[in-house]
Formats: sequence, C-alpha cells, structure tokens
Amino acid sequence: MLLQLEEVHAGYGAIEVLKGVSIGVEEGEIVAVLGANGAGKSTMLMTISGINRCRQGRILFDGEAIQNRPPHEIVQRGISQSPEGRRIFPRLSVRENLEMGAFQRGHGNGLGDDVERVFTAFPILKERQSQLGGTLSGGEQQMLAISRALMARPKLLLLDEPSLGLAPMVVTRIFNIIREINRQGTTILLVEQNANMALHVAHRGYVLETGRIVLEDTAANLISNEQVKRSYLGG
Repeated sequence: MLLQLEEVHAGYGAIEVLKGVSIGVEEGEIVAVLGANGAGKSTMLMTISGINRCRQGRILFDGEAIQNRPPHEIVQRGISQSPEGRRIFPRLSVRENLEMGAFQRGHGNGLGDDVERVFTAFPILKERQSQLGGTLSGGEQQMLAISRALMARPKLLLLDEPSLGLAPMVVTRIFNIIREINRQGTTILLVEQNANMALHVAHRGYVLETGRIVLEDTAANLISNEQVKRSYLGG
C-alpha cells in the first residue's frame, strides 16, 4: 500500500473535522473520495500534506509514518498537491509557476525536461509560458496548478476539486488528462464533488460524510450503488 490513513482525526481549533478516517491507496491507482461540502475532504488532503495537524492516528507513505512532518519534507518524500481553488501565483509567469513546483529539487536535475513534458501534456501552457498566471482562464489555471504539482515528480498526486468552477467541456479535458497522468505512472488521490466524472476515471472510491468514511468499493460498484446514485449522481 502506497498510502494508508489509520483512524486519522484532524480539525481546526475545537472543531473535529476528521473523526477516525481510514483509507488506502495502492501504487498505480486512482482513488476517488466523494462527499458533500463540509464532509472533510479538503481537510483530509491538507492533513496528508502536513499543512493541517493530525491529532490522532497514523498516516503511512511507502510504509513510513509521515503524520505531522513539515510540508516540505512530505513533498520531498513524493507527495504533491494541487489545491482547491488552484492557488497559483498570479503575479508570476506560467513558467515561473512551474519552476516553483520544482523548488525542492533546485534548478538542475532535469528541470527543463520536466517543463517540456508538462508543455507536451498541456500545449496551451507552452503558448502562455510568459503570461502572468493571474491572467489565465479558469481552465488554464487548473491545468497550471496540476502541472505545478507534477513538477515535484510525485509518486502520489493529491487533486482537490479539479473540476470546480469549470465549464463542462473543460472538465472533460481535465479528467482525460488526469487519466493520462495516471497511465504514465503517477498514483492519484482525487477529491471531487463531480462524482460521475470522478468514478469514471477512478479504480476505487470512498464516500466521506461528516468526517467519517461510510462507504468503500470499486468505482464500478459505487456507480451502481443506490445510495451513491441518490446522494451524488442525481439518480
């Protein structure tokens, strides 16, 4: 198992958001986590990344406990996150944003090759490489956020609501790219409100409700599950 959360509790101040969350991600998988607003999906990713404190439980990556390690160490170990709302650097150029994604690696060590690889996956970013990040469209900013995370050469990519606020055609393109990133060898943990799109690219999935995992199954079984249909697929 590449990533394991074992009875993880986390929150903010006196508020406990995650209430004993346990999930696993095998190497090579796309695993989707579904849930409504406020279920704790983003808190879970932030806790894995070390940005939010794990109050109780363990987070294992490649068999080693990483809970509450500094975020930069977690990136160095091979976990990178594309956050909700994209959070690119609006006053830096597209290329500078990408270089920031590789900050832990320094400016050598194949940086140019990785930039070109990203430009191959996202040709529009190559066209816009000198443009300020804040002037890109929403879809282009999402592509940049994912690309910036890939520049760290992660073993595990955490994606937080990649379809948020995007037009349907752009959403389809983003999910096709997510599938291709996985085909090229990157394991993905995907948090997404668009359950239909998420389950069509994922191998397995979890349903998170008010800080607890209430359902776990293959993506195919979740698509046909009556509870999931009613709550998340509009069935």
